[in-house]
Amino acid sequence: MWRFWWAVCARARSIAIADFSLPSRAPRFHLVDVASGRVSSHLVAHGRGSDPAHTGWLQRFSNAPSSHATSEGAYRTDGLYIGAHGRSIRLTGLDATNSNALSRAIVVHAAWYVSPEMARAHGVLGRSEGCFALSQASTAEVLARIGSGCLIYADKI
Repeated sequence: MWRFWWAVCARARSIAIADFSLPSRAPRFHLVDVASGRVSSHLVAHGRGSDPAHTGWLQRFSNAPSSHATSEGAYRTDGLYIGAHGRSIRLTGLDATNSNALSRAIVVHAAWYVSPEMARAHGVLGRSEGCFALSQASTAEVLARIGSGCLIYADKI
């Protein structure tokens, strides 16, 4: 099913790849411009259920409700909205490994605990409840470039 959305995104400006094989202190959310191949990389938090000891390394993925973990697989970006974290975008999971994303309210949003300063001071970012939490500056760029109907792929690549 997600291969169809890849074709849709080929007409869009950008796609995103979250490489959770890297530590949270490293830029691991890669925004790829489809036309030019230009890549911008951003810090992104993973879910606290994916890293219970708060090591900064994603230990496990989960699609289970209330797991507070990050889920792997392909996502379609859906509607932009203003929520508790400001401008955010809803996600629909396209794989069995993230099919609960919409019901779990897994979204892309800004978070105070994601910043280069946090990474430098603590060696790790804070953790989300499974969302793709970005810095305020990164969220503005990401939401401007991906919009609705595009692909985000998350895994340990």
